[in-house]
Amino acid sequence: MTDRELLLVGTALYWAEGTKSKAHRPQERVTFINSDPDMIRVFLSWLRLLGVRREQLRYHVHVHESADVSKAEAFWAHIVGEEVSALSRTTLKKHNPKTNRKNVGPDYHGCLVIRVVQSVDLYRRIEGCWYGIVGAASAPGSGNRT
Repeated sequence: MTDRELLLVGTALYWAEGTKSKAHRPQERVTFINSDPDMIRVFLSWLRLLGVRREQLRYHVHVHESADVSKAEAFWAHIVGEEVSALSRTTLKKHNPKTNRKNVGPDYHGCLVIRVVQSVDLYRRIEGCWYGIVGAASAPGSGNRT
């Protein structure tokens, strides 16, 4: 994959799955949460492309309290190449016996949250890139058949 392709894929991935500033919650910081290890790997590669340093990253696990928490923490630490001790405190989601969850069993590891500290400028770069993609896709002759 070229750097340009990774830039475009990562931007779309973030805009679909990452946190965005909203009128009711104006915050410009980069936070991403996902349960797919491959999405996490692509996201981390994209952050490296954007110049984010490893020491700017904070990780923590979100997992149901009925899961094997230590196994989930070890799983995500391995995915991101860190020691379990480097993870921030895990957030436990309360078990609701009324729901029929499908994400259970030995393959359930919860979600990993990745936060980039001091990321206001990075957030603005991502937002600008996203709206550049939208503008280019909406331009006449871009294959848009509306």
